[in-house]
Amino acid sequence: MRTKKFAYHLIALFVIAATVLSACGGAGGSGATSDFDWSTATSAEDGGGMDALVAAAQAEGSLTTIALPHDWCNYGEAIETFKSKYGLEVNELNPDAGSADEIEAIKANKDNKGPQAPDVIDVGFSFGESSKSEGLLAPYKVATWDTIPADAKDADGYWYGDYYGVLAFLVNTDVQPDAPQDWADLLDPKYNGQIALSGDPRASNQAIQSVYAAALANGGSLDDAQAGLDFFAELNSAGNLIPLIANNGLVATGEIPVRITWDYNALSAIDTFEGNPNATVVIPATGRFAGVYVQAISAYSPQPAAARLWQEFLYSDEGQLIWMEGYCHPIREADLRSRGVIPQDLLDKLPDVSGAVFPSLPQLNAATELITTNWDSAVGADVQAAP
Repeated sequence: MRTKKFAYHLIALFVIAATVLSACGGAGGSGATSDFDWSTATSAEDGGGMDALVAAAQAEGSLTTIALPHDWCNYGEAIETFKSKYGLEVNELNPDAGSADEIEAIKANKDNKGPQAPDVIDVGFSFGESSKSEGLLAPYKVATWDTIPADAKDADGYWYGDYYGVLAFLVNTDVQPDAPQDWADLLDPKYNGQIALSGDPRASNQAIQSVYAAALANGGSLDDAQAGLDFFAELNSAGNLIPLIANNGLVATGEIPVRITWDYNALSAIDTFEGNPNATVVIPATGRFAGVYVQAISAYSPQPAAARLWQEFLYSDEGQLIWMEGYCHPIREADLRSRGVIPQDLLDKLPDVSGAVFPSLPQLNAATELITTNWDSAVGADVQAAP
């Protein structure tokens, strides 16, 4: 009887010990618990690894993004794949917002844990560092961190390049059959009332970098973007610049026959048009400017686990190839090429952007400051969203 009673006591002790170990995450785990605060995680390992991150994100149930049009870098497929892969909802805020709007959305919702507070942002290169300095971002390093080029990421993980492209001309050739081949061509009277930017140069990264590219094609340099402001002042004075934010719909209807936009957006538009209207994409002969965008997590993210899982997805091989299907050059392209994981048909889709130049962050910051501050006085075009 003593032996049997002892066995019962021993079993009870094992049950208690197992319960305690389970509550502590297990002796062989990372030590993270189910109530781990993912807003403090600088890598998935901090919270127990990818399985723990996925479980925490699924418990949160959703992710809030901002400024991700579905035809931009194939974000539509990226979002749908993420939703089906992990079973999360994605709340999409203002797809047509510019980089400055994304930053303002974080600032305006610091104390808001509702659906208007973005978890993640995708902004122009220069906006990453300025947002970090304002304390708006949370550091995080994805599992593929080491394959992201050092000059395209913050060393501490506050922001990291995601993809790049070059500025191009999307032309509705049913309306304007003589497509411009270079920046100087845009000044021709035949383009009167036909050209528009894809954003407001006072706030939109794409529009800012369009002005920067024009500077490179008109006697300026990576250290001096003034020539870009001078060029657009001339374009505006000639009546060729329409002070509206261009989109593919306005190109399709012919209201804006010539749209200055990233090559990947222009090429996606051609696919969407399906020949109605007829359109073409021109990579300008000069001023080939490579624009890098960056990802970051809001320091005030309401769904911090989902935000980190989104980054892991985007920087996986799967996520990078989805961007490439949308004509974007993913930031890990060199690594993907070296391992032979890019299908040949994707490589064949990308346009020739040889000669494209990449500004340094200080150069881009200086150009951004010059353009946003002086656009009104130098150019005088009050670029607005289309009614």
